[in-house]
Amino acid sequence: MTAMPAGCSRYVRLSPDEFRARLPEALDIYVRAMRYPAGTAEQRAPMWLTHALREGWRCMAALDADDVLLGVAYGYRGRAGQWWHEQVRHGLSRRAGAAEADRWLSDYFELTEIHVRPENQGHQIGEDLLRSLLEGVPNANVLLSTPEGTSRAWKLYRRTGFVDVLRDYHFAGDPRPFAILGRPLPLDPR
Repeated sequence: MTAMPAGCSRYVRLSPDEFRARLPEALDIYVRAMRYPAGTAEQRAPMWLTHALREGWRCMAALDADDVLLGVAYGYRGRAGQWWHEQVRHGLSRRAGAAEADRWLSDYFELTEIHVRPENQGHQIGEDLLRSLLEGVPNANVLLSTPEGTSRAWKLYRRTGFVDVLRDYHFAGDPRPFAILGRPLPLDPR
């Protein structure tokens, strides 16, 4: 990693227990960064805890000098039978064919969440979290979903080599269009 971004003191890998202990902080960042209604955190908490039990799960946190969470990123090995996997396989198979779905989904790490406090965005924390999270991941590809539209997240993903896998996709139960982005691993050096 390069020099520490403004406000960030260190990056640490969180164990599932440490993640559980910081879940309220992480969900607060998620709700604020995504501009979701306050009740969203209560709905997401059980799902995030379940994710921490999945094969290959890993989590990185950005902390300030007072040990306050500035950002969090986590993911795990994607597999058939997982909700996101099945949603993406369905959409990609319909639009690009089963062979393209297999190419992306046969061996991938799902970058499930990456969020930085809004007041700390734009200071390299997101990219540092992304790079440290994906360092040493043994999967062939990394995939993620992000709402369509210009954002700092989009700029980060493009800057780090993510390409379009599936655009304007609607997940079941969400009216917003999403993009599925991916790239081979490992990431290119800075």
